[in-house]
Amino acid sequence: MALSMHAVAVPQVLRTLDNMTKIIDKALAHGTAKKIDPSVFFGYRLAVDMLPFSRQIQIMCDQVKGMAARLAGVEVPSFPDSEATMDDLKARIAKTRDYVASFKPEQFDGSESKPLSIKFGPNEAKFDDGVDYVTRSVFPNFYFHATTAYDILRHCGVEVGKRDFLGW
Repeated sequence: MALSMHAVAVPQVLRTLDNMTKIIDKALAHGTAKKIDPSVFFGYRLAVDMLPFSRQIQIMCDQVKGMAARLAGVEVPSFPDSEATMDDLKARIAKTRDYVASFKPEQFDGSESKPLSIKFGPNEAKFDDGVDYVTRSVFPNFYFHATTAYDILRHCGVEVGKRDFLGW
């Protein structure tokens, strides 16, 4: 039996989205216990030239909503980057999760062998097929931003570990 693109991509990203929501909940609880305003986490960055926590979450979500749409051959929805609070970020994760989970496995059929081209600004990225796109672009970018968001909160003293990130 062949492994479908849906089975390869969707369950893993849904689990990570769920785990990131739980990690944000831990950050909020930590902030309450330590009397830290949640906006500190929202805007925190590990280096002056990197994107803040909020943007890491937005990009993480954008990666997988784009993946689901592209593999299904539908237009990628636009989610405005208007979140202003940690709860807003949790809502964005939930909206992204619901969107990705709404796709049926058969909607991804054939995407494993279909070439993909993605325009971003004046640039274009070309992928041999859906497998190439997911493994060379989506997964590395998604996990980079999820890990960076996790690392920011960990650096802020939030008591999270690998088990939280992996959902064990």
